[in-house]
Amino acid sequence: MKFKSIVSTGASVAAFAAMGAFAHAQEEGERDTAVSRVLQKVTISATKKADVEDVQDVPLAVTAFNADSLDALNVNDLQSLSFTTPNVSLDQIGTVKGAANFAIRGLGVNSSIVSIDPAVGTIIDGVYIGSGTGVVLDLLDLESIELVRGPQGVLFGRNTTGGAVLINTGNPTDEFSYSLRTSIEGPWLDDERGGNLTKLQGVVSGPLIEDTLNGKIAVLTTNDDGYFVNQFTGDDHGAFESTLVRGALEYTPNSDLTVLAKVEKYDTDGDGASATNRGFSPRDSFEVNIDEEGMEENDIFFASLRTDYDIDFGNGTITNIFGYRDVETESISDIDATPAFGFHSAAALELEQISNEIRYAGTFGKADVTTGFFYFNQQYANDERRLIAGGALDLSGGGDMDHTVYGLFGQVDYDITDKLVGTAGLRYSQEEKDVDVAYIIGRGAPCSVIDGTCPTSGADGFSDSDDWSNWAPKVGLQYFYDETTQVYGSYTKGFRSGGYNFRITDVAIFEGFVAQTGSLSFDEEELDSFEIGFKKDTADGRGQLNAALFHTEIENMQRETNTPGAAGVVQNILNTADATLQGFELEGRYALTDSLLITANYGYIDASYDEVFFDISGFDGVVDGEDLALAIPRVPENTWGVGVLYDLDLGNLGSLVSRVNFQHRDEVAYTDNNFGWIQEADMIDANFTWNTPVDGLDVSLFGRNLGDEVQVGGDTQLPAALGVGPFANGVNETFGESPAAGTFSPLSKGRVVGLELTLSR
Repeated sequence: MKFKSIVSTGASVAAFAAMGAFAHAQEEGERDTAVSRVLQKVTISATKKADVEDVQDVPLAVTAFNADSLDALNVNDLQSLSFTTPNVSLDQIGTVKGAANFAIRGLGVNSSIVSIDPAVGTIIDGVYIGSGTGVVLDLLDLESIELVRGPQGVLFGRNTTGGAVLINTGNPTDEFSYSLRTSIEGPWLDDERGGNLTKLQGVVSGPLIEDTLNGKIAVLTTNDDGYFVNQFTGDDHGAFESTLVRGALEYTPNSDLTVLAKVEKYDTDGDGASATNRGFSPRDSFEVNIDEEGMEENDIFFASLRTDYDIDFGNGTITNIFGYRDVETESISDIDATPAFGFHSAAALELEQISNEIRYAGTFGKADVTTGFFYFNQQYANDERRLIAGGALDLSGGGDMDHTVYGLFGQVDYDITDKLVGTAGLRYSQEEKDVDVAYIIGRGAPCSVIDGTCPTSGADGFSDSDDWSNWAPKVGLQYFYDETTQVYGSYTKGFRSGGYNFRITDVAIFEGFVAQTGSLSFDEEELDSFEIGFKKDTADGRGQLNAALFHTEIENMQRETNTPGAAGVVQNILNTADATLQGFELEGRYALTDSLLITANYGYIDASYDEVFFDISGFDGVVDGEDLALAIPRVPENTWGVGVLYDLDLGNLGSLVSRVNFQHRDEVAYTDNNFGWIQEADMIDANFTWNTPVDGLDVSLFGRNLGDEVQVGGDTQLPAALGVGPFANGVNETFGESPAAGTFSPLSKGRVVGLELTLSR
């Protein structure tokens, strides 16, 4: 039976390790229910061991989604998982489609500046992705997604202070299989919204040479007519077309060697950002009212080559993963988000990345050893042009960078006793950044960094280089009380790369920071993280409870500060403060019957500044208690959710699998001065899948954000002249009325209802 939506648990879809009574039911030949499919072993690759490990056996706070789980949750992109897991936010910036602003446990970024490194690492088929650009786009033919919470500096290195998102695409199969799927979704029964989104995808896999060479090809086309209506033109806005093609070959000449190659081409074309300005539109509406509809184009090529070779030494495996990524993007956006020509922006990016990791994983008696070497090089150039006041002010500039990283790492897990395991790991990283930065200022004629026409010296910009090195240790203990219960504790050090700001629009302010810090670059961000965790499976295999407590101390926190200015908005990147974040997470689920499963999760974060180095409030020019009292951006205090999964046997008519999930997230500050806030959200999603009597044919009716919650993205603070209107409030949570009443606020879709047909074999 092809239960494509069968393993959804709603709140999160980490599977149980034990089958218990459900395994017995299968032995007796009873019907394979959705719940029994949920209660199965799920393995993860996040530990980089020679063999994948059971998610319940690893001393990590991790939520894993397998292919069926992702289907059941109707996951279209990584942002779809933002309301599934405690203390995890996988949002995009909104200014540029697909640019990731991920945050886990309060550690993340809120910026569209391409030179800012992420705080949450994204790894696709074992390849680290160095830039967030083009990450939150269509997903196709996934094997699994693993959300690992907490710093992962030893095994994954730099820029994983918040955690890591591991995306594993589907491998070729040794038996012929195919899947065809089509779907349509949109704001049905709502005349004030725009058009629908349609998708068509197909996957074919199987042997090309029996027992030696397997192949797979997958294709996805997406056509979004535009969910929003632009009040200025009367046309639908947010239109988006894309084509994703992925091919894979797996070569196994013998039992010891496997070579896996994957190639992916992704092209998109669509409107610019769908945004609102709360000086002109109500905060709780989906109103878009812009004179520049903009555009967005992405051309992304990605390839990986993985080689696994089993050797007798330590009964281990040598793994080499080579990755290549090429990205070209162009965009135009109405940043003032009003029907007047106040602030329009155009940007372009060309990026090329090459990486290679070679590692060994094996066992020597009581010790599991993982060690390796990592190389990464990224070169990119970024153009930005700003037109202010109808084009009266024409600013241009940007930057280019050559970025190289070397890493050497090792970790040992040692069985101290048959129940107690000790862990010790260490990673050394060395990186260098060479840059040419052109200030975004008025010039005789617009210039382009990409084309080499922007001067980068004197009053026009600068050229510079800097390097950083870092040791990231980890120590931990894991104790198995019995076969169903474990506790663990660990200490980890992590860091996020230092770097340069490509978006310098106020040279005087920037030069003031340079005089104060003595450097053209901002420094790396370091943290010390302590975690205690607990994982428990019930003896009957029906339930599971996982919990984790964490305490994180951050030094030299990297932030992008936003203040209004003559260039529209002034964005500076600084090491602003030291801070402490601490909290806990709970995830649980229990099968009340063989057909009814309930799930729940809760996350809590307490975040506060310990010391502030700059006037992040931006109001009074001094650093004092008012700055310390500000909320740290991207940190929701509470996230929680509940879900229900029910599998109804329809006899000769098949079965109906129903899932309903509710997830809450508290409001979060978006800017350091707390002018911009992302409001709290109560998300309701549902999915009803009929597994028809026709073998392999499923029909699904699904809905997302059924409560029609307005999710206005990050508020970029603009001058008052760009935000004066009937709804202007410009309220800062700490300081009250602000002189800057305008905001650029990207919108997320409201209520969406869809229908999907799947035929697979």
